[in-house]
Amino acid sequence: MKHVSLASIEKAIKIVDNLDDDQLENITENFANAQPNLISYVLSAPEEYDNDELEGLLIYYFCLISEAFKQEGITLREVTEEDIDANEEPFFQMLDEYFETENEEILESFCDQPNLAQFMAIEVSTDDDDGSSFDEETATQLFIVSLSMITLMNRAIV
Repeated sequence: MKHVSLASIEKAIKIVDNLDDDQLENITENFANAQPNLISYVLSAPEEYDNDELEGLLIYYFCLISEAFKQEGITLREVTEEDIDANEEPFFQMLDEYFETENEEILESFCDQPNLAQFMAIEVSTDDDDGSSFDEETATQLFIVSLSMITLMNRAIV
């Protein structure tokens, strides 16, 4: 399986962070059209967690992670409802084990994208350049959903 490199993540950040509102809307629409089941799954989280702050964050990271795969030259097939359903139970079992042991290797081996998993762990646990950070609940929710998204995308590599 091909891994997304740190260089591709950095390129994706530069691209996504430098888009104006119209460009961001276009890239979001393009990635969402390519992965309609995945974006629906991801965007169900704010309602499930009753956390409106998550929606914008999830759209941003959906675009960023999608762009990182693209920058790496990795082609994905469309994630299906069956993929999402099949991932659910093993994913939550893995999360339980991770939260008990705090062994990051569990996360990295499950999603098989160690650089993306580490990137998201850093994103949710460190302050931004302006000193802002996520509250613990939002950080945990964002991490869980983004890790699931990375896992599903990794398993959709063609």
